[in-house]
Amino acid sequence: MSATGLDVRHFTNADLPQIRQALIDVHADAYADEMDDPFNQRFPWFVDHWGGHPEFSCVIAFDGDKAVGFAYGAPAVPGREWWREHLDPALAKDLTFSYSELAVIPKWRKKGVAERLTRTLMEKRDEDLVVLLVDPEHSRVQALYESWGFRKVGERQPFPDSPVYAVMLAELPLK
Repeated sequence: MSATGLDVRHFTNADLPQIRQALIDVHADAYADEMDDPFNQRFPWFVDHWGGHPEFSCVIAFDGDKAVGFAYGAPAVPGREWWREHLDPALAKDLTFSYSELAVIPKWRKKGVAERLTRTLMEKRDEDLVVLLVDPEHSRVQALYESWGFRKVGERQPFPDSPVYAVMLAELPLK
């Protein structure tokens, strides 16, 4: 099994009714050991929040008809990007894509699926930058992002019940 054998498809805001349950199911499988956490249990709200953005962009990897991973996000509101409070002065080129979520079911991990999803999601973006949040307790995940060109620029707790995340930023296209 490798990521090259998967069918990766693009979806938009208009597709949310058809893909919503697949995103929720993949997330539940990917975070099965952490689903007792109330923050993880709110994932359907996040799907609706991000999917409701008019420029929502999502890619889903399929093994046959089974979704095995996804990545999604949307352009950031200019001036309200997650990285801005950590860099002074702000970068000259600052159009930013907010990379909100990446999940791969356990059976498909360590096969290049996360990278394929990320690169497919980012390959046709018009923004200058991409920003994401990653739990610093997941050092291997943070190192993976760093291998794709992301760098930690600060820390942020976006919700009172969320972890404190590392704010990671990369220039587009990814290296």
